[in-house]
Amino acid sequence: MTNESKPEHHRIDYPAFLEREDYRSHRRRQRSFVWPVLVAALIWYVLYVLAASYLPAFMSIPVWGYINVGLIVGLSQFVVTFVITGIYVRYSNRKLDPSAEELRAVLEAKHEAGEK
Repeated sequence: MTNESKPEHHRIDYPAFLEREDYRSHRRRQRSFVWPVLVAALIWYVLYVLAASYLPAFMSIPVWGYINVGLIVGLSQFVVTFVITGIYVRYSNRKLDPSAEELRAVLEAKHEAGEK
C-alpha cells in the first residue's frame, strides 16, 4: 500500500483551539456551574455520613412507624442527585449546548477546509 492510496487526514491544531476565547468561555460557563454544585453535593453527603456516625440518637428519631430521620436523610441523597441532574440538563440545554454546537461547527469547517 502506497502513501497515495491512504486517505488524507486533516490535522487540526487542538491545543491552539483550546486557547480560543469562545472555547475558554464555554469551559468557564460549564465549570462555574459544575464545581459549586459538586462541592455542595459532597458537603451534603459528608454531613450525612458524619451525622450517621456521630449523632445516632438524632438519626434514629422515629418519624412514622419504622421510618426514622436517618432513613429520610439517606433517601434524600437520591432526591438531591435527581434534582441536580435535572437542573444540570436544563442549564446545559440553555447555556452550554448552543455554544458547543458553534464550537463543533468551527471544528468541522476547519476539518473540511483542511486547515489547522
